[in-house]
Amino acid sequence: MSPPATRTLDGPIRSVAVVVREGSTEIDSVTDRLSAWLTKRDIEVTVEEVDRRAREGETSLDIANHPVDLVIALGGDGTLLRAARAVVGTDVPVLGVNLGRLGFLTAFPDAELEAGLETVVEGRALLDHRFTLRARIEGSGQVKADKLFALNDIVVHTSGAARVTPLTLHVGSGDSREEVGSFAADGVILATPTGSTAYSMSAGGPIIVPEVECIVVTPICPHSLAVRPLVIPATQEVSVRSLDPEAEHQVTMDGQVERVLAPADAVIVSREAHAVKLVRLPGQTFFGTLRRKLNWAASPPERA
Repeated sequence: MSPPATRTLDGPIRSVAVVVREGSTEIDSVTDRLSAWLTKRDIEVTVEEVDRRAREGETSLDIANHPVDLVIALGGDGTLLRAARAVVGTDVPVLGVNLGRLGFLTAFPDAELEAGLETVVEGRALLDHRFTLRARIEGSGQVKADKLFALNDIVVHTSGAARVTPLTLHVGSGDSREEVGSFAADGVILATPTGSTAYSMSAGGPIIVPEVECIVVTPICPHSLAVRPLVIPATQEVSVRSLDPEAEHQVTMDGQVERVLAPADAVIVSREAHAVKLVRLPGQTFFGTLRRKLNWAASPPERA
């Protein structure tokens, strides 16, 4: 049985780890404000050391071996996605503080830092359980890479210059594995409902409410009018393989972590067993964020 989609963040917060956006002009001042506020309340603070791993979509924080009560991502959606991969397999929730332009997944902007933190530590914030995807790479019957996680999406695409490539798609596993079909496109996006408002949406995929458990398969610029996005159950595996023995491909997780694919490699994507818990404030809803951040279904102008 799946965990409840939403519950209250009611546990005491005694330790916090902070993931930061590299290169932000205001990150030092916001980090100082955050550390001062938490320290004043006797909450232990650990700020990640930004190094090469951050530029490759990872973090220096080891949440699995050094658990904390909360991870705070200071930045935009990209920083939150990086923090989310750090907590996969744990019960540690992630709170996003927006320092960027959009911040669709974040709970509040840095201008509301102290007020937002007060709501969180007082136990009045909410937790949304968002399922993630796991990818493994198989070549010649051997598993070449595993434990590649994404909260938003996993994308199979050509490396280097953008060009159309033939791909084949299968759904299911074992005896129930079935070929969906083959198509020529720039690549294919396998997205969670959380990621349905990101790259998949830009490529023409549907917007999925986070509580709906499914995987969205969105071809990128397909060279056919007959190829359209698919929505399949989250219980299914999806396999993507190139049909071009000369093509150079790669798989990308959340637009941050990349792995190069050999011509015969298949990317197998399935639901990860552990959900990621995202913190939001009371009154903050998916549809409200959709209207405010993406201008979805905005009211038409009145008649003059």
